[in-house]
Parts: sequence; structure tokens; C-alpha cells
Amino acid sequence: MYRQRLLWSITLLPVSNLAFEAIDRQSVVRRFNLRQNESHFYSPMQVGNGNFAFGADITGLQTFVPHNTLSSWGWHNSTLPSTPNQTSITDFTGLDWWTHGRLVNYAQPNPAEKDISQWMISNPHRINLGRIGLWFGEQNVTELMLSERSQSLDLWEGIISSSFSLYGENVCIETMVDPTSDTIAVEIRSELLSNSSLGVFFDFPYASGKNKFDAPFVGVWNATSNHSTLIERRDRGAIVKHILQTTVYYADIAWESDAVIEDPKNGTHQYTLKPGNNVKELRFTVTFSPEPPKLNPQTFIYTKRKTRAWWQDYWESGAFISLPQKNSSAQELQRRIILSQYLLAVNGAGKDPAQESGLVNNGWYGKFHMEMVFWHLAHWTLWNKWSLYGRSIGIYDRFLSTSFERAKRQGYQGARIGKMSDPTGRSAPGEINSLLIWQQPHPMYFAEMEYRKFPKEETLKKWDHILKGVADFMASYAWFNESTNVYDLGPPMYPVSENTSPNQTVNPTFELAYWRFGLGVAEQWQLRQGKSIPSNWRFVKENLAPFPVENGVYVLYEGVKNMWTTPTLSEDHPGLLGIYGWLPPDSRLNLTIFNATIQKVYESWNFTYSYGWDFPLLAITAARLGDAEKAVSWLLDSNNQFDELGMPIGGARVPTPYFPASAGLLLAVGMMAGGWDGLEGPIFPEEWHVEVEAFGKAM
Repeated sequence: MYRQRLLWSITLLPVSNLAFEAIDRQSVVRRFNLRQNESHFYSPMQVGNGNFAFGADITGLQTFVPHNTLSSWGWHNSTLPSTPNQTSITDFTGLDWWTHGRLVNYAQPNPAEKDISQWMISNPHRINLGRIGLWFGEQNVTELMLSERSQSLDLWEGIISSSFSLYGENVCIETMVDPTSDTIAVEIRSELLSNSSLGVFFDFPYASGKNKFDAPFVGVWNATSNHSTLIERRDRGAIVKHILQTTVYYADIAWESDAVIEDPKNGTHQYTLKPGNNVKELRFTVTFSPEPPKLNPQTFIYTKRKTRAWWQDYWESGAFISLPQKNSSAQELQRRIILSQYLLAVNGAGKDPAQESGLVNNGWYGKFHMEMVFWHLAHWTLWNKWSLYGRSIGIYDRFLSTSFERAKRQGYQGARIGKMSDPTGRSAPGEINSLLIWQQPHPMYFAEMEYRKFPKEETLKKWDHILKGVADFMASYAWFNESTNVYDLGPPMYPVSENTSPNQTVNPTFELAYWRFGLGVAEQWQLRQGKSIPSNWRFVKENLAPFPVENGVYVLYEGVKNMWTTPTLSEDHPGLLGIYGWLPPDSRLNLTIFNATIQKVYESWNFTYSYGWDFPLLAITAARLGDAEKAVSWLLDSNNQFDELGMPIGGARVPTPYFPASAGLLLAVGMMAGGWDGLEGPIFPEEWHVEVEAFGKAM
């Protein structure tokens, strides 16, 4: 496949100076292959396919460190509470808040319904499907007893290779995950297999849902009486059925040499696969599924062939960037880019939007957040990875009925998108969950990016009913203030930063800009289809409150007190900067005021408390203003750390990893590489020799 490369030696070059030559993508990718000689406690070396992932310790399995095996479909509901009058989710009533002269019901924990409220927050929760590790006979082997430990992950092929020596014998292991099924494939080569000194165990934990964050490990291993496993044997294979109350799933284990699988001992749920005499090579696959498996498990070699082909195609398709090797900042940025691309294909490309920690561990009980869908998915559009974007973008269509129900229940028109979600579309109760609004215009952003790439009738029809439903809500939600003759947003509400008093928060800067953007896209959608624009859409958009300004700078929301000297207000997400960078410039934007605002943020913000997508947002804003050096410095800021395995560090506020930092990084780099309307080509430091291929253009 022919690809065009744009060769830049300064920030921008005239067209006559462009060179055309394909980047050697394989050499760039493999330059950052992961290597280690000991297990990493918080950050496993991972293999996966977006819907299913396996975290490994130094053995390539989960022998010494119980990393997780997580999937898109693996969820569990605990038993409903048995408190009197709180035995069903229909017993949950939420709370009523006065909202512009009327009582509106919000899905918030009710002190009188404490048990059922908490149950709805923590259920369903994502489960660890099982642990797979090495069995060392009856010997108590520790990681420190292994000599010559070595492990590498070939990013180009998606395969972990691990080796070590034990009792003077070498052990070599390859680990991978099938790209199209929930299958892990493993090959073990060692003389130890032939004398009952080495085998494999398969263990299955319980799931409690007690913790908001289960990190680094998911599952309860000592509650063996709370769940059960059954095994069905066959020739060179077995199916383990795991039963956790009403949750049932299966692990189909298949091996390719002489071996037997033994039942658990001492009331555990740990099965042991012991190779037969003279076996020096053990290959096996484990396929997890929510339904009884078909009896045709795939082989290790077949899985390896598929895995290598998929990852090669992943790297060779879509956009790519090569940064100068002799510049240390450029190479650190390149490292983060490559490792983020790998990790997001493993953790952020499933049928549902990713949870913040992907498939590494559990945050927020494993649920995903609808306001974060932008930060999880937008980068795929600029990197031209549309097939991966397409896996989960259907969430808006799937959740549309529950969004209509939510709006109707509150007395609004249209469809109100929820927040902390499970795959059914139910939004977990919570004050912030129910009062946040910046997720509403996301479908307009995605629809517009799709139409720019695929300007056809099919795209218009795909999004039409979604945009109409959301725009109807947005227009209905805005409240006409008769004293000011403008439409207000809030109160009660939380802005993007989630750090204000909801009953005082009105007309936040970013939300006003995003509301106008979203309604503007909805109008364009109608015109492209030859339909009339609902008059209330246009009237609300044109009469929304102006961006709040105090002392010559934009502020968080209208009437905010002491924003720049109140610690809780000048930290967290600097969302107000999103009006120029994240979003294309609004016609109301005053660039002089905005430049003063960004300087005020630089001077006053507590960036030690920033995390995740904050730094990509700052980088995008700096890039839009033409400051490439500043954009790069934000992406490499000392408070924005990525560990040696490429995992974005969560810090004190959220566990590691926090993948919106990775996706945000790729979004920022994508905009800097592909440009936006009015800017052709890359914007990077002038001395950098940057090569880019196949990037899309931002709005």
C-alpha cells in the first residue's frame, strides 16, 4: 500500500520542499520494544485485543503477581440488599432538587435508601476471569529463585517472550492473545516439563464489588465458598464452568501434548495441568466466554499467525509519525506515542468505551464514563484508525433509549446522556454523575469528524436521530433568564472540572462554548439533509449567555468568587481553555481575552494536582496558538508521567494506569501532526525533523 510521507525540517515548509518517502514504521516501533528482568507490581506487561487483555508478570503468565484477565463482557451483580423496603432497584427513588422553579428528580444516593443506592453504584462490577501461572511441583518457588530472568514484548507482533533458569534448566515462554477472540495462547519450552517439576495452574476468584478501585489486582481469592467451579474433561482439553451467583462463564482449556488436568485441592478453585513424561514443549490455549464454548479450540500456531498479522496491519495502517532520534525530548515523546498506541489497542478499543484504567485493573467498579468518551475515542479519528473507533462509537445509538427515558423522567425534551455507565446504559447514582453536562455535545463532535471523512448519506442517516435527540435535550435544558434575556446553563450543575458548588454554578465558559458548538453541528446536520432547523435550537444557540469575563480574563463560571486565589478552583481540569484548542474557535471568542486567560492559568494553576487529559488539553491549546515548544513541554511536563512500560501514572488521585492521558496524548499529537482547518501540516519545534503520514485534519 502506497503511503505519502511529509518531510519537515522546520515547523512549516512550502509545498515545493516536500519529500515523498515511506517511513520505516517497523524500525521505529521496535525501537521501543519493552524489556524487563523483574515483575512490575502496578504495571503488567500486557497482551490483548481491545475487548480482552491479559496482564503478565516476569514469567509471561501470572505466576508470582496476580495480574488480571479482564474482558468487555465479564461483569457480575452481587446479591441485592435485604434491608426492609430496599430489595429491588425499583425501590431507589433518588433525590429531588429545585431547578429553576420546579422539582427535578436526580439519580443521587438517598440517605433513606443507603443500601440500594450503594448497590446501584457498585453493580454490576467488572470481574477478573481467572489467573494462569506456572506450577512448580510441590516446591515453593519465588521470583528471586529464578536466575537469568529476561522478558520482552515485541510491539510489532504483540507477543511476550519470557525466559529464566531454574534448577539449572532454562525455561522459555511465549504469550499472546488472539486478535478476534478472548483467547490466550502460550508455549512453554523446558526440560523441567518432563519430570513433574513444571506445569500450569488455572485459578478462579470471586468478585465482591466492594471497592471503587480494585488496583492493582481484581478479585477475591479467599472467599472460595461463595462461588463454585465445575470441570468437563475431553481429549487434550477441559472446560471449566465458573458460577458466581447468577453470573456464569466458561474457560475452554486446550493443550497439544500429553498432559492431564487435576482437580482443585483444599477447597480452592485452582486446577493444575501436569505434562506427561518426556514432554519438553507444552502449548495450550485458554478461551474465556460467557456462553458454553464450541468444541473446536484453535491451536497455538494458528493463534500466533493471526496475532502477528493483526499487529503488523495495525502498525502499517492509519497515521504514523517519526520524531528525531538525536533529540532526547523528541525520543521520550516518541516512546510515549508508540507505547500509547500499543496500550490503547489492547485496552481502549473494545465494544464499549474504555474504563479509565482500561483492562489493567478496575476503577469505578470497572464502569466507563460517558463524559470521557471524547478523550478515549477522538484520537482514532485523527490517526485514521476508523475501524477501532467504530467498535464502540455505537454506544450513542445503544444508549439512546435510556437517554430519552432519563430526560423524560426529569421533565426535559430529547435525550440526556448519562455518566458512569455499565453496558446496559444505566448511569450509576451520584451527585456529580447526575449533574454533569459536558458529555451531551460529544455525539456532535464525533458525527462531524465522521462526516468530514465520509461525507455521504449513510453518515447523515447514522447520526441523524442521535443528534436530534441530544439537541432537543440541550435546547430544553437551557433556561431562559427573563432578567437578562439570555439562556443560562445551570444551576444546579457541575462543570468539567467538578470542583464547584453545583447550586452556584451557572454559565461555565467551556460548557457554553460546547453547547453552541453542538447545536451548530445539529443545525448543519439538518441542512445537509434538506430538513428545516427547529427554531428553538437556533434561538437557544444565538441567545446563550456570553462567556463570563472578570478583570479581562475568562473565568470558570459566571459570578465565581476568588477563582484565582481559591485553591480548589485553580486546580483540577483547566477546562475553560478548551474553548480554543479542543474546540474550533467560537465566533464569540475574543482572542485578546483568551491570551490573557491562558497566561493567568499558567501563573495561577496548581499543576501538581492536574492529571490525565489536562496536559494534552494544555498542549492542544498551546499548539492552536502557534507555540509548538510549549505544546511539547506540556506533553512532557514533570507532572505528566508515563512509567517504563508506557502506563500513564495516575498519581495520588486515581490508580495507575489512567488511560485518558494516553488517548489525550495521541489526540494532541494527531492535531499537531495533521493540523486543523486553517493550518496545513505539522506544528512542532522548528529544529525538529518530523516525518508524518496519513493524519486527518481537526476542526
